[in-house]
Amino acid sequence: MVGCLPVHLSVTNELEPEVQHVSKALGSFYFVHESIRNASIYDWQARKFRSLSGREVYKGNINSIPFKHKEKYPQDFFPNFRWSRKGFLRTRWSICDSIFDLVNIHLFHDASNLIAVETWPSAYSNYRHRALEHTLKRISEDKHEKVPHFIFGDFNFRLDTQSVVKSLCATAKEERIGNDGQIKRLVYKEEGSENGKVVLTLEKKVFDHFNQEVFINDFKWLHQFDKEPKRFADRLQELDITFPPSYPFSEDVREGRQYMKTRCPAWCDRILLSQSARDLIQRGDEYSPVYHVMGSNVCMGDHKPIYLYFRLVPDTARYLSRSRTHPNGFSTAPLIIRETSV
Repeated sequence: MVGCLPVHLSVTNELEPEVQHVSKALGSFYFVHESIRNASIYDWQARKFRSLSGREVYKGNINSIPFKHKEKYPQDFFPNFRWSRKGFLRTRWSICDSIFDLVNIHLFHDASNLIAVETWPSAYSNYRHRALEHTLKRISEDKHEKVPHFIFGDFNFRLDTQSVVKSLCATAKEERIGNDGQIKRLVYKEEGSENGKVVLTLEKKVFDHFNQEVFINDFKWLHQFDKEPKRFADRLQELDITFPPSYPFSEDVREGRQYMKTRCPAWCDRILLSQSARDLIQRGDEYSPVYHVMGSNVCMGDHKPIYLYFRLVPDTARYLSRSRTHPNGFSTAPLIIRETSV
């Protein structure tokens, strides 16, 4: 979900089963406050901006809608699955004469904990890396003007699971359980304890650690294992993360602060910025940006929505092509970017 306070509303969503070959697990809502008088959305076919007016809703098969650039990743990007809905949906905005792209992205998940723990980078991490590289290439090499971009959504980034397990189970002994040469379960039992206390149990869709506090309240130690975004550090930046991993939270309404025992908690949901986009963010005591999670103590589904709140710096049009001229003294505008999985 992306936007400001609601007045003008544009909705894009495509989940119809009959368009499975082009559909993506993405939906975007854009809200622009009525106080912002100079706001427009880009028409990718006409290659010009169109002013916002009233409420507009686009749903179902939106292939003919000109206000978005959308792509589904090729099937061979995630070869172990018959088909994938993963991809990205890009829109371009002009807010108070500052132009930027908002790119809603959904990357591939970890299908098995037992595979993810084998090595780093895991096969799944490499799938995500390839897809994000593809996305950045499509953004940078198309025929349209290059502008700052914010990429947000369910990146499905996972921690270096192998290293996390080694750290959690440093004094535990591994026990492999399976049949016919196939490992079905990994059990880590504390050495030297009277009853062989189980520290961690891993299965394909089980990640059961005895103490969830190490992920919720004492999560800072996990940053060293958050390696996937670092592979793009030369092109994408992020504000400091000061909140616990955003996934996989319990979907039980009584357990808003508890993780499900299915996956190693990770910051799957992110907002990444190009350097030029980071330069759009006004800083200072009065206008410090806020990057945080929504619904910390209540059930929000398995993903906690992430938001970035900031003010645009004045005269941000200087980040556009030098061949274009703009008036001086642009007004600042509040902007909120929020992500939620669909």
